[in-house]
Amino acid sequence: MLRDEDTEADFQRFLRRVDDVTNLLQGLSSPDSAVREKAIAETEKRLQEQGASREEEEEEESRTTLNRTLINTSGSVKAEAVDADVFLAALEKDAKERAQRRRRNEQLANALKEQGNEAFRRGDFALAIHRYSQGLQKLRDKQELYTNRAQAYLKLHEYEKAISDCEWALKCNKNCLKAYFLMGKAHLALQHFPECRQCYEEMLQIDPQKENLVKDCVNEANLEEKRLRDEERAEREAQAGSVAASSIQELLQRISSPGQDILYYTGGIRLLAQVVNSCTEQTFFRTNNGFSILRNETLRGALCAESRSPAEVELCVSLLLLWQAACAGNEENQRLLLAQPGVSAQLAELLCSGTPHIQRETLALISLYSEHQSGRRLLLRQDLSRWLQILMAFVKSTDARADSAMNILSDLIGEKRFQTQCGAMLSTDVLPLFSQLLVCAGQVNQAALARAVAVLGSLCADVGLRAQLARSRECWQGCLQLLEGCPGASSPGYQHCVFAVLGLMMNLLLESNGAIQDFAVPISGRCLALLSHQDGKIVTRAVGVLSRVLPASPSAVEEVVKGGVVKKMLKFLKA
Repeated sequence: MLRDEDTEADFQRFLRRVDDVTNLLQGLSSPDSAVREKAIAETEKRLQEQGASREEEEEEESRTTLNRTLINTSGSVKAEAVDADVFLAALEKDAKERAQRRRRNEQLANALKEQGNEAFRRGDFALAIHRYSQGLQKLRDKQELYTNRAQAYLKLHEYEKAISDCEWALKCNKNCLKAYFLMGKAHLALQHFPECRQCYEEMLQIDPQKENLVKDCVNEANLEEKRLRDEERAEREAQAGSVAASSIQELLQRISSPGQDILYYTGGIRLLAQVVNSCTEQTFFRTNNGFSILRNETLRGALCAESRSPAEVELCVSLLLLWQAACAGNEENQRLLLAQPGVSAQLAELLCSGTPHIQRETLALISLYSEHQSGRRLLLRQDLSRWLQILMAFVKSTDARADSAMNILSDLIGEKRFQTQCGAMLSTDVLPLFSQLLVCAGQVNQAALARAVAVLGSLCADVGLRAQLARSRECWQGCLQLLEGCPGASSPGYQHCVFAVLGLMMNLLLESNGAIQDFAVPISGRCLALLSHQDGKIVTRAVGVLSRVLPASPSAVEEVVKGGVVKKMLKFLKA
């Protein structure tokens, strides 16, 4: 609803006047002489009643939100000489003059809009609002000026004004997505949750292609509404004398006090982690600034140390356990944790720490994020360019760390943003490590290695990343090394690796480059040997690889023919 009732009334009067003029024009052009005469008489009457001056008309034109058409009354018009042709000629002349004035006003409005945009980019939102307002004085029906000014109002937390501007923008263009988007943000800031969601639903009705954006916006609104409910419930319980609330508050105060022994902090954090075991306790932890304990120099020092004493390791592990308790199933707490200075970067360092206990708890914490779409969105706002290499390195681990790392990679690899970040270090860091793991397949966690191969296979969905992989000679050499086998090559784990590598090779062979030409003969030879394998799934994939590599290399065709591929294929087809 518009806030300015006078402006709204003015707007509606203009709409009625436009309807009146439209009806007159239809009457003047009517084939019915009676209707035409009646329209001429009405026109004469209106011309005689028209008393506004040219200057007043021009001023009104610059302020109106509609392209209204009024009759040019400059000069005297004798009523008896008026007919439809004269009227239409005057109307045409007036329309041309108005069009010229509108073009001039539009040029001025555009110039002021650009000045406002420049001020907005500099962060001078007050000046931006002033420039947009000046533009609207020149051209009141320019939608972009309303939405741009609304965006500036949002930056200054003037949410009601932003909503009003969005409503005016929608009067100019009822399908303006930006207006609905900004109005939804303003309603969200005012905690008008139903109105917020309605704005986002309107966006989806206008453009179904914006489904992902709308889904993110609705999720944001739902999260904010849930946060508010949780905090209201926690406040009621605290006022009712909740023991958990007082315990959490007291423990946080003690942990935040400086100058204590490291064991003192470790014990306090362990106790706190035991208390924070439900949504309400998680809310108590958040509303009492629980994440700010990192300001304690002892805690931060243990978390960020390059090498740690046993006591610092225990303190670091305790802190990770506390964060797990505070963030499990709680998206708002997950968001706040990653918003703490340096935490997201430090997670990568903890994974590289070389201390198994710290690595296990760090992986457990990250898993809380990666298991759910909302948590992945939070992670993907961070710089994850090193994570593919770091997590893949856990294939060398023989304990549960390898599975945890592969679970996280499997969760993240389908996200386009993660794939894009992986591309930055794929050739320089990831592929050398991956090739090394393939060569040493007999000495690593083979189940985890098979999953790592599948992860790289998923990257092949991106044409650019697939091209990088297909050009890597190290990658092809590693694949061939694994297919050649090693001691223990008959184990189920190793066979899973063979199956995964063949799938990766099929994807890479969608490319055509010099590396594939160079390796076509040995690839064909390895796959020819696998046609006698007892596992039918491996045989099928070996045939798939041959079907893609042979057309790329006459030399490979010659070699497999010498190797008896025809007989083996006939046997395969009969089976």
